[in-house]
Amino acid sequence: MSTSSSDKVRASHILIKHQGSRRKASWKDPEGRIISSTTKEAAITHLKSLRNDVVSGKLNFEDVAAELSDCSSAKRGGDLGSFGRGQMQKPFEEATYALKVGEISDIVDTDSGVHIIKRTA
Repeated sequence: MSTSSSDKVRASHILIKHQGSRRKASWKDPEGRIISSTTKEAAITHLKSLRNDVVSGKLNFEDVAAELSDCSSAKRGGDLGSFGRGQMQKPFEEATYALKVGEISDIVDTDSGVHIIKRTA
């Protein structure tokens, strides 16, 4: 398989929004009350602990995404589908392309919030 920059990747993610996020509302917090009172540090701490539980096999990535992700992709287990370069925020894109299929990223910080990304294809 070639690795030209036109190749698409597929990824799922878990997004935790915080008071610095661009949009302070989500499907589970429509009025943004929780998001607006969550510091970035608290969001990162929460996500790190979730990541540890997923990596250790204690929790399933898709289940955690479905229950806790602040992205509407939660209902698909965090699946964002396929995307190419230039379609996602730069830090998200770079982190996804750097992963091997099946790998889970460290914390990725974007204007949307903090994420962990699992590359699925």
